[in-house]
Amino acid sequence: MQPLAPSPSVARASALRAGVLALAAVQLLQGLLLAFASGAFYDAVADFGPRNDHDLRDMAAFYLASAAVLAVAAGRPSWRAPALALVGLQFGLHAVNHLVDVGGSDPGWVGPFDVVTLALGALVIGALYRAAAQQEAQR
Repeated sequence: MQPLAPSPSVARASALRAGVLALAAVQLLQGLLLAFASGAFYDAVADFGPRNDHDLRDMAAFYLASAAVLAVAAGRPSWRAPALALVGLQFGLHAVNHLVDVGGSDPGWVGPFDVVTLALGALVIGALYRAAAQQEAQR
C-alpha cells in the first residue's frame, strides 16, 4: 500500500508558507545588516551619496518589522496576502527609486544590480501575493 500524497492544495499551502518564511528571513537579514553593520552595508550596496546612519537604521526598522509580520503571517493564512501586498509594494517603490538614481552609485555596477534585484524581488513577492489571495478566496 502506497502512502497518500498530500493534496495539491495542501502542497501549495506548504509551498506558500515556505515562501513567506523565506521572505521573512531575507527581510530579517537585511534589517540586521542595516542595524548592526550599516557601514559595511553602505559600502557594499548603498553608496548613493553621503552616508546617513540614522536613515540606514530607519530602514532597518522597516525591514525588521516586516520580517516579524511575515513570520507571523506564515502561520496565519489570513495575514499572508495583506503582508505580502505591503512588502511587495515597498519592493516595487524601492526599485523605482533605484531606477531614478541608477547612475548615481559608487561603484557604478551597484545601481543596475539594485534595480534588477529589487524588481525581481517585487515579481517574486507578487507571485506569492497572488497565491495567498487565491488561497484566501478558497477558504
